[in-house]
Amino acid sequence: MELVEATEADLDALVERWYDLATSMEPYSELNELAFEEATAVPDDWFRAHLDDPSVTDYLVVVDGDAVGFVTVESGRRPSQKRSRYLKIVNLAVDEEHRNRGYGTEVLDRVAAMARDQDRDYVTVSCERGNDGARRFYRDAGFEPKRVTFARSLE
Repeated sequence: MELVEATEADLDALVERWYDLATSMEPYSELNELAFEEATAVPDDWFRAHLDDPSVTDYLVVVDGDAVGFVTVESGRRPSQKRSRYLKIVNLAVDEEHRNRGYGTEVLDRVAAMARDQDRDYVTVSCERGNDGARRFYRDAGFEPKRVTFARSLE
């Protein structure tokens, strides 16, 4: 398994995988309702902007030459904290037919190595509160709860 930095040629694959991930999050909260009826309606300029943003990088998860998922990472800093430099996993998805083969865990290990190489202090990731499978996955990979995000609809 390898992480291959995405290029403009990969935008359609990224959008399709992001759409699958986003639609799987809809049942967890009404705030997750998508504005797009299908992946082709999602503007690819969201991911295109990542190509020009040095703090955000998209990678395809590639196994034997085939993309089986993607991960988006964002570097950041919280200057008020002693351990201020972090690498945030913004998106992580492995295609359904390739799950439970260790690829997700391997992605987390590769992102941790990447963070060490970039002199980051820690890696962070979020998931939906009710997504017990994702919460278990991240806990089993050594992540621990650090922050709770609250949301309030304004409708």
